[in-house]
Amino acid sequence: MEVSLAHNGVSFLDELPEFRKNVLEVLRQPLEDLRITIARVMGTVTFPASLMLVAAMNPCPCGFYTDVQHECTCSPLMIQRYRSRISGPLLDRIDIHIEVPAVRYRELMGRTMGESSSAIRERVNRARDLQLNRFRGSALYCNAQMGARELQAWCGVDSAGDRLLELAVNRLGLSARAYTRILKVARTIADLEASGPIEPHHLSEAIQYRSLDRVKM
Repeated sequence: MEVSLAHNGVSFLDELPEFRKNVLEVLRQPLEDLRITIARVMGTVTFPASLMLVAAMNPCPCGFYTDVQHECTCSPLMIQRYRSRISGPLLDRIDIHIEVPAVRYRELMGRTMGESSSAIRERVNRARDLQLNRFRGSALYCNAQMGARELQAWCGVDSAGDRLLELAVNRLGLSARAYTRILKVARTIADLEASGPIEPHHLSEAIQYRSLDRVKM
């Protein structure tokens, strides 16, 4: 029921591998079909569940794997078991997964100003307007909802982009579902740059957002 309560909202799961595996696998249907079906003896009930899933996890049980300032105490087998609690089919349904390194003290106290929130908001709003115009007259309103027909219409790539995708799929062993998600994310990155075509650098950035596909789970 919690999945349906997050309909049209955000569901945040912290310490993702600590959830029971059968509970995590239940998320596969709403992430794919935007609804969840509960079957009981008396009948079957379907609830809406169009949600944005945000999840966080440590890189290993002790939390220090890849940390240059702390020594990881986990064995390779412990790390593999920890990460394998999240199945490949579930990862396939998550558009973006990235590693977030620890922030050092100098960076916390640094006075270098990045891009302002207002500038980022304006760019996001422009990209949202592009998508609303793109799908005007249909039931869609954002790139994440695109199906096979829309992918063909709006996510075409040139020969360089095609070679890059082929290389990524072959080297990373990506599934068809992960491939389509890369295209959708690349389309959004292009929209944020107000770019008509999807360029190779848009694809490269989208592929970089599949960090868990680049390691053995």
